[in-house]
Amino acid sequence: MSKKTIHKETFHTDLAPAAIGTYSQAVRHGDLVFISGQIPLDPTTMEIVDGDIRAHIVQVFENLSNICKAAGGSLNACVKLTVFLTDFTNFSLVNEVMATFVDEPYPARAAIGVAELPKGVGVEIEAVMGLSD
Repeated sequence: MSKKTIHKETFHTDLAPAAIGTYSQAVRHGDLVFISGQIPLDPTTMEIVDGDIRAHIVQVFENLSNICKAAGGSLNACVKLTVFLTDFTNFSLVNEVMATFVDEPYPARAAIGVAELPKGVGVEIEAVMGLSD
C-alpha cells in the first residue's frame, strides 16, 4: 500500500527566531499557514528579550508578524491564535498588546494555562493564517 503525501511549503525568516527543534517556523497547506509557537526570543541573539512580561508578549507578536510577512500575509490574515500562559493574570496584557498588532475583526482564539513553557518563559503563541492564491 502506498502512502499519499500532502503538498507542504515551509517558510523561514531571519527576522524571527530559528527553530530550536525539529519543526519549521511555518508550513503552508492549501490556503492555510500554520505558524509554530513563538516565545520571546530575540531572533538575532536567540536569547529571551530583556524586560517584563509585556515586553515578552510584544516580542512574541513581533516574531509572529515577521513570520506572517515571510509567508506572504500579515497578522490580520490570521484566523486562529492559541495563547499559552504560565500565569493567567497576564491574560489582560495579551489582549492589550494584541490590539496593537491585530485589527478587528479579530481571529478566533484560545488561551490555555500551562505549568511550564520552553526556556522558562511565561508566554507562547501559535497561529493559523489564511491566504488565498
